[in-house]
Amino acid sequence: MKMCLFGGTFDPPHNGHFIIAEAIRESLDLNKIAFIPAYNPPHKYGQKEVTPIAHRLAMLEICTRYNEHFEINDIEIRRGGISYTIETIREVKNNLGMGCDDLYFLIGSDSLVEFKSWYKWQEILKECKIVVARRPRFEKEGIDADLLEQVLFLNLPRIEVSSTEIRKRFEMGQMTRFYINDAVFDYIQQHKLYERK
Repeated sequence: MKMCLFGGTFDPPHNGHFIIAEAIRESLDLNKIAFIPAYNPPHKYGQKEVTPIAHRLAMLEICTRYNEHFEINDIEIRRGGISYTIETIREVKNNLGMGCDDLYFLIGSDSLVEFKSWYKWQEILKECKIVVARRPRFEKEGIDADLLEQVLFLNLPRIEVSSTEIRKRFEMGQMTRFYINDAVFDYIQQHKLYERK
């Protein structure tokens, strides 16, 4: 089995996440894309509060339930505390008996810029293949050539939407319906997740 891990805060999950996931699955001929919602992402520590995990998980479940190639792995939720990528990758490999040639890990090009600041980043490169989704306005300049040689850039659809932007649009009462699944939109409205406080 070949799988790509798609970690994120998913606050909220949006159509861009799933367009990219399906494009990666098709490009690499993968069996599964495993969405891994972060319980307590280290890069968000000290920033504005993240929506409770129960809501983020419920929204992910809404979005993934009808695609047989998508699954949710709650490994970081069960572990609790701060989530480090290397621990997640090793646990998934151990649980599924996977080798590094069969396991991919997706990051955005914005994360590649700061990848060398990640906890045990060198070990991450040894444990799996890193797939990079290019974000708008990404430039390779300034990233070490040795790191660029160890990651896989795919020609993926360029999605110009972010969870941050969607939250802001909700707070300002602007249109968001075409950015997210209709059922997720309804869920957000029902639970008043991103209303201005």
